[in-house]
Amino acid sequence: MSPGTGTSCLRLLRAVYDALRAHGEHTYPHECCGVLFGRFIHSDLARNEPAGWTVEAAVPAGNTRTDSAHNRYHIAPAELVKIERQARSQGLDIAGFYHSHPDHPAQWSTTDFQEAHWLGCCYVITAVEQGKATITNSFSLAGLTEEDKRFEQETIQVTDPAPANSAILSNLSARAESA
Repeated sequence: MSPGTGTSCLRLLRAVYDALRAHGEHTYPHECCGVLFGRFIHSDLARNEPAGWTVEAAVPAGNTRTDSAHNRYHIAPAELVKIERQARSQGLDIAGFYHSHPDHPAQWSTTDFQEAHWLGCCYVITAVEQGKATITNSFSLAGLTEEDKRFEQETIQVTDPAPANSAILSNLSARAESA
């Protein structure tokens, strides 16, 4: 199975999950946005584990929307290129993107769908109600072409890190809080 072609599970380290939700709270009442770094893990039938991304880091990005930042987001292309190079330098791929929905459900919108183009990646949405993160959902952008793309909801599994990752995650949390 390859990214975005069936039932999948998004695995997030606890610190990454907490940081992306805190980012949404910090930018409220505007949408936050960022990029997720990770590795795609193929299904393991012997262990009954579905395929999906294992996310190891999140990078907060600037929301460059000036016309409607309360319900839209945009990551500047130059910033996205810089972030993609950062992922590669860490031996990781862009696993997906995250953003918040201030005072709206954690479900993809028509605009989210129209502006999603990274097939096989996950799109994580956190509902932030009255400044407090409530529900976080993930959707894999499935399909082989732009014409047959579709969002498929995926399970989020929050995991605790191995002790060696704790310093990296502390830096990530500090970056998200300052963004």
